[in-house]
Amino acid sequence: MSLAEKETLMDELRGAVGREGKPVVVEIDKSLVRRFAEAVGDENPLWQDERYAKASKYGGIVVPPHFFCASMMSGSGGRPEVLLPFDRMLDGGGDWEFLASVKVGDVITSTTRFADLREKDGKTGKMLFLTFETVHKNQHDNVVAKSRGTLINLE
Repeated sequence: MSLAEKETLMDELRGAVGREGKPVVVEIDKSLVRRFAEAVGDENPLWQDERYAKASKYGGIVVPPHFFCASMMSGSGGRPEVLLPFDRMLDGGGDWEFLASVKVGDVITSTTRFADLREKDGKTGKMLFLTFETVHKNQHDNVVAKSRGTLINLE
């Protein structure tokens, strides 16, 4: 790719900051939560035992937070599409903030926004830090979680 083509892509990338992807909707299903808890060996009865969970302060089966993270990273889309000038990519890490419990039967809508672009010169060339922020809302339009992740695109 020529220098002019890379600069054009960089201009397009800068212009994409603030863009939102298509919302992703996930209906929280009891059997999926059970299979997930079994797969990771998490025996907390809040995730699987209806009688126990119903008697808890939650009033029913709740979703383990790590299930929520895994389900949102399922590759089902949602992040705004951006063209990147370089071929190499690294995961720059992420943060989650859980604001409310999620129960079986909840419908979670996640909307991701391209929040920030930073450029830095590294030892091997230019590095681009792309930050994406996602808001996760339930069917009552209450924010149940927020997540923020960074991708690093390397020259």
